[in-house]
Amino acid sequence: MAHLLSASCPSVISLSSSSSKNSIQPFGLKQTFFNPQVLSKSSLKGLLFQVKKPRRSCVFRVAAIPISQQAPPETSTNNSSSKPKRVMVIGGDGYCGWATALHLSKKNYEVAIVDNLVRRLFDHQLGLESLTPIASIHDRISRWKALTGKSIELYVGDICDFEFLAESFKSFEPDSVVHFGEQRSAPYSMIDRSRAVYTQHNNVIGTINVLFAIKEFQEDCHLVKLGTMGEYGTPNIDIEEGYITITHNGRTDTLPYPKQASSFYHLSKVHDSHNIAFTCKAWGIRATDLNQGVVYGVKTDETEMHEELRNRLDYDAVFGTALNRFCVQAAVGHPLTVYGKGGQTRGYLDIRDTVQCVELAIANPAKAGEFRVFNQFTEQFSVNELASLVTKAGSKLGLDVTKMTVPNPRVEAEEHYYNAKHTKLMELGLEPHYLSDSLLDSLLNFAVQFRDRVDTKQIMPSVSWKKIGVKTKSMTA
Repeated sequence: MAHLLSASCPSVISLSSSSSKNSIQPFGLKQTFFNPQVLSKSSLKGLLFQVKKPRRSCVFRVAAIPISQQAPPETSTNNSSSKPKRVMVIGGDGYCGWATALHLSKKNYEVAIVDNLVRRLFDHQLGLESLTPIASIHDRISRWKALTGKSIELYVGDICDFEFLAESFKSFEPDSVVHFGEQRSAPYSMIDRSRAVYTQHNNVIGTINVLFAIKEFQEDCHLVKLGTMGEYGTPNIDIEEGYITITHNGRTDTLPYPKQASSFYHLSKVHDSHNIAFTCKAWGIRATDLNQGVVYGVKTDETEMHEELRNRLDYDAVFGTALNRFCVQAAVGHPLTVYGKGGQTRGYLDIRDTVQCVELAIANPAKAGEFRVFNQFTEQFSVNELASLVTKAGSKLGLDVTKMTVPNPRVEAEEHYYNAKHTKLMELGLEPHYLSDSLLDSLLNFAVQFRDRVDTKQIMPSVSWKKIGVKTKSMTA
């Protein structure tokens, strides 16, 4: 590996000298396992590397140099000025981030993706695989350029490394930052102590670094942060959008809505919200917190343009979301896995609405010092309601769909009141894609198309909230 060299770049990937196949550790911690193919393609020639040998690990260092620095689009549909707005999408290689990056690029924003590619590593660690085969980030960006003539810059690195993040900010100079760059799975955060720690460190420290980068290098930059409806929990009163007005002992005040997080992942999002709110007040940062519901679907207009632009679709019990999982289970003839009583109710939205909501937030930025909270979903469903909808749609396609009750691995109310407000994005012009028979047919047919790739061993839940322990779990634990 002597051919990989650089002088002064921040570290982003740590590899342990351990060769054990059964020990699985989060990215960046001891005994981390990494597939070199993720970063060893010829399309990395725009990057600089350095290899060092500390006491027990070797560290790759990736320079904050974009893969492509092509001329930006000459016009923009999102601003009256002739100069396009610049949007940095942190976590732009992920499920929501990739679809958003393409959508914004198509809308003539200048887009840069910042990503450490760790989501791909998680699949290697846990023996998982997307239902859809997904191209490397470099092939994805190259294909987008070939099809549209539009460039997306790429910065490969870890936002928990502030030196890397600072160089990325100074190089790209974003007008807006869309922050998807967090470990986003509640089950992953509950596997064991090391993954709980990783989730909290990655999410909270990464977000604090983004806030400091905005303060120091782009003070007028608008932060669009992907939060989660899971911050609220399931209170026995209506869920407002971020704030609630309370009268207590004759006095009235508008306060942040109480948070009742239900995993180490959701707790990290709560900490993020508090940190962002504080810096808006203290430093005058402008921020929009998008408390997103459960996302379903895989297709957007942009990802459908070519197979190399195809998005990932997770169906496993760690990263898969409810409706996506049910459709894949129906496609392979596996009973739909309903946890407990199945009355768990949440807000849901189509991935096409995710990208639309982000665009609306960017085009209508928060004011300096303002911390806005939008509840980002379009409909509410219980798990039982989703199972019934998939059963009905599957039967029309000739699928034999059944369901089974599974002991709930989570600690949550299985029957509860749930009524969340979601008006602010609608007022900005959101045109929602509601869950229709045609959408379910499309998603089921998509699952059938790729059902030969399904590993049925990944369907049943394997992570228990109550059994989380100190010992790092292996693939067979």
